[in-house]
Amino acid sequence: MAVTSLNALNAFLAVARRRSFAAAAAELGISPSALSQSVRQLEARLGTVLLLRTTRSAALTEAGRRLLEQAGPAVSQAVEALKAASARPGEVTGKVRLSVPEIAVPFVITPVLPRFAARHPKISLEVQVENRRIDIVANGFDAGVRLEEFLEKDMVHLQLTDASRFVVVGAPSYLERRGTPTKPMELLEHDCLCFRSPTTDAPYPWELERGKKSWRVPVQGTLTSNDDGVLLTMAEAGLGLAYAFEPKVAAQLRRGSLRVVLEPYAASVQGFYLYFPSRSQVSPAFRAFLDTVRELTARGRVNAKPK
Repeated sequence: MAVTSLNALNAFLAVARRRSFAAAAAELGISPSALSQSVRQLEARLGTVLLLRTTRSAALTEAGRRLLEQAGPAVSQAVEALKAASARPGEVTGKVRLSVPEIAVPFVITPVLPRFAARHPKISLEVQVENRRIDIVANGFDAGVRLEEFLEKDMVHLQLTDASRFVVVGAPSYLERRGTPTKPMELLEHDCLCFRSPTTDAPYPWELERGKKSWRVPVQGTLTSNDDGVLLTMAEAGLGLAYAFEPKVAAQLRRGSLRVVLEPYAASVQGFYLYFPSRSQVSPAFRAFLDTVRELTARGRVNAKPK
């Protein structure tokens, strides 16, 4: 088998991670046709099909999946090393890719990225807002941000924010009309604004706790959405109760448009964590990002207060 070029591997990996020739071509700065030709040449050299193409997307074959998982991290490091070799002394170049859930953006990404970008203008940043859980190694991310309960055990963890709570909230108009629940199972008698999980595609049960006891209440209501912003807006309008990350509704609670109910049963979470593979060598760009994050956390947790 002929030696496969780094450029051909990198081209395939870009398509494999994005599942799209058009998106990968935009990332690499080449035309989709040129990218497709490069991947076809790679498949010809390897003697196997790596991608199944459709008019809108690209799916990995089993051989393609193995190549992505085994070659992805090494090729990414090699590409970053080549960029670093051409940099001026003391200048850090490269790219940092992060996978972040939507709920964490105002509390983690907003306070960190401006400072990091000011310090390292030659490092490009990609933040993929993704609520579903993904394999950050196989998908070519340097790191991810998640709540503690969703962390992989074989990853390095760095706590970014303080502990907080998930609370049940309702508008004064709704509580006056329907009354205030005092026990978790009373939620079954109320109109609840349901969040549809992007992972299971099922309504998410509301989690409550008190002491060592916990509840997962299968709430129901007339409105279900995969967007918590829609649910909170409708909760303010008095349509029903909502389940919310407390810092996200801080402004509504201050002005009184929403009130916390079942407060003794509010579920606590340890905060958001940055997590990344426990390998000894990371790219200079990601090392610089880690240095910025660690500096901010040394002064206290990375917390932004939305207005």
